[in-house]
Amino acid sequence: MSMGSFNSSGAQTPMTEINTTPLVDVMLVLLIIFIITAPLMTHSVLVDLPRAASSPSPDKPLTLPVSISADGGVFLNGEELANAAREVRFREAVALDKNVELHLMADRAVRYEAVAETMSAARRAGIVKIGFVTQPGSADVTAP
Repeated sequence: MSMGSFNSSGAQTPMTEINTTPLVDVMLVLLIIFIITAPLMTHSVLVDLPRAASSPSPDKPLTLPVSISADGGVFLNGEELANAAREVRFREAVALDKNVELHLMADRAVRYEAVAETMSAARRAGIVKIGFVTQPGSADVTAP
């Protein structure tokens, strides 16, 4: 670290400029390291892999598409469900398939209470897999 100056006075004052030489040295060393290692990262080894044929698993779980409208109406496959009928229909689906999945599509303006009640009815019926279906696009974080 340089502490001298070129002025003619005898007083020793610290240098106020930043010494960029060590920074340039480090950057050049990193540049050389990246130039040397970059070709090694793209090098691949040819491997003759065995071939095998397989088919997709035919055991796809039963899915229940449940929609909740803005006014709180709950629909299963387009058919409106009353509060008492929800759990009964969910239990029937669990009886058909233990791995049933509930795909929940709720309107953005729906009260959380309707969503929570539907999830609670599904849980009481024995449904353990619940997925929330959304529309792809940009996230709007502003409140209505």
